Amino acid sequence: MTTGRVQLALNVTDFDAAVRLYSDLFATEPSKRRPGYANFAIADPPLKLVLFEKPDATAALNHLGVELDSAEDVAAAAQRFVDNGLRHSDHTIDRCCHAVQDKIWVDAPDVPLGAWEFYAVLADDAGAGEMDSASTCCTGHDTSEGPCCGPGQGA
Repeated sequence: MTTGRVQLALNVTDFDAAVRLYSDLFATEPSKRRPGYANFAIADPPLKLVLFEKPDATAALNHLGVELDSAEDVAAAAQRFVDNGLRHSDHTIDRCCHAVQDKIWVDAPDVPLGAWEFYAVLADDAGAGEMDSASTCCTGHDTSEGPCCGPGQGA
């Protein structure tokens, strides 16, 4: 398997307090912060921690993922899923979470939300106004009951 890091995306009620907590907990500041959105590229332990301000979310977990190093790694993962007969979404380029990403979603019925996201960030997307409220993702879809940029929610 290629190198990468596990992604844990959380819904938080008090965004500023959560950013302070995780900054202190992992001794690092967010690598990207936008209104209602922050992500941490934590070196030790290798973790991509993403926070979404969602005061009305019914669960703390937004979604699970694996951040890979390149689009080639995403293509290799997609081929591995095909080879192993795993159900997955099409390999696509998507605008999500203030970035342009190459991604694929793999069905995993025993995890919350039913899928794991495998992705590589291709470029930053500052996109003013892309996340208009805490209940929407950069795709503009309502994500109060599901993952930001979840399966089938790409723009």
